[in-house]
Amino acid sequence: MYAPERQQEILRLAQESGRVDVLSLAEEFQVTAETVRRDLKALDRAGLLRRVHGGAIPVGRLDFEPDLAERDAVAADEKDRIVQAALTDLPADGNVIIDAGTTTARLAAAVPVDAALTVVTHALPVAARLADHPGIALHLVGGRVRHRTRAAVDAWALGAYAEISADVVFLATNGFSPDSGLTTPDLAEAAVKRAVVKAARRVVLLADSGKFGQRHFARFGDLTDVDLLITDTGLSPDDARSIESRGTEVVRA
Repeated sequence: MYAPERQQEILRLAQESGRVDVLSLAEEFQVTAETVRRDLKALDRAGLLRRVHGGAIPVGRLDFEPDLAERDAVAADEKDRIVQAALTDLPADGNVIIDAGTTTARLAAAVPVDAALTVVTHALPVAARLADHPGIALHLVGGRVRHRTRAAVDAWALGAYAEISADVVFLATNGFSPDSGLTTPDLAEAAVKRAVVKAARRVVLLADSGKFGQRHFARFGDLTDVDLLITDTGLSPDDARSIESRGTEVVRA
């Protein structure tokens, strides 16, 4: 099969299923993963697909949002390294907001059992991981719970965060870049993320490098709103320096 034929078939599969991944395509067409990545890059340049971490989605599907289990399985090792680096930014005591996201949920799971903190979250997975910590005063923000993220959104959540002043928020995002800022597929989710940024004196963004350059439907902030970005070594040194030149500290775990 010639490359144009393979790319046409990749485009068809993406349009049918809403998403394609590199490893499955390599197996399907009996080619290397690098060949598939070149195909996806060509389709992305042509404006027919948009590359995402591990694969691609059709153009026009910027609102595409995989479910929680699928997102948690992506870049698992990188997320674990990010979490270990983020633990050093937990205050010894104080008030912390933990945003909804797969990496932030892993952070919650890694919080020491003897930690003495006040933690506020609107994410059910985060709350579930902290509910048995005797030293943590856990506040669960209410609202309409979105099925895909298990996170509370809308007026109740926004009202609660308007009354909070936290020391630090551990923030999650679906995409980040110096140009597009911080983005996520859902407008209601974006509104809550915007509220948690305003509710904290320090903003720590936990985001694996696969999210760099991704742009989703709803924008909720700029990288300049972030005090510290903790990512992995997949983010190039040049990109890290570009982000730091705008005032955000970068840690590549």
